Amino acid sequence: MIQFPDPNLANDEGLIAQGGELTPDFLLSAYSQGIYPWFCENEPILWWSPNPRMILFPEKFKLRKSLRQVINRNTFALKIDTAFREVITNCSKIKRPEEDETWITNDMIEAYVELHKLGFAHSFESYFENELVGGLYGISVGNCFFGESMFFKITDASKVALYHLVQFALKNNFSFYRCPAIDKSFKKFRRRRNFP
Repeated sequence: MIQFPDPNLANDEGLIAQGGELTPDFLLSAYSQGIYPWFCENEPILWWSPNPRMILFPEKFKLRKSLRQVINRNTFALKIDTAFREVITNCSKIKRPEEDETWITNDMIEAYVELHKLGFAHSFESYFENELVGGLYGISVGNCFFGESMFFKITDASKVALYHLVQFALKNNFSFYRCPAIDKSFKKFRRRRNFP
C-alpha cells in the first residue's frame, strides 16, 4: 500500500497531497485511507480528504413518495456494470453551474475504467427504451462505496440509479457510501485556485 500523509494534516479545504500517479495502486491506497483525487486538465494530480465530508448510511435512506411512484411505475430498467465507460463519459460532459471545466479528464476516465476492469469501480445505470439515460459510478473498497459522479438525461433517472445503489448497499452490508457531491465552499476554493 502507498502511504499518503495523515488526512488529519489536510489544509482547511481538504488538500492533503499533490503528485503521484493515477494507477490502481495509488487510487486504491488513497481510497482506503479516506483520500481521493480531484483536479482539472493541466494541473498536478491533487489528493483530497475534506473534513467534514458527506457520507450516507444505506439504512437511513428515506424514499420520498414521488420517487417511490416513479420506481413503482417501472419507468426505468436498472442495471449494474453494463456500461461503465458510457456512464463516466456522460458524467464528464455535465455542465455544472459552479465549475468552469470538468475534473473528469481523459486520464481520469482511463484510470477508473482500469479500476472497473479490476472489479473495484462500478456503475449503476438507468435505461429508458433501451437507452442509457442516467447513472452514477464510484469505487468499492471493503464494505464502503465512494460515489464519484452522476448524470441524467431524463428527470429522476439518476435518482432511481441512486436508489438502486442503496438497495445494493443494504443487500451487501455496506457501512456507508460517500455521496457524489462536494461542499459549496470547496467548490469556491476550486474555482479560485490557479496553478502555473
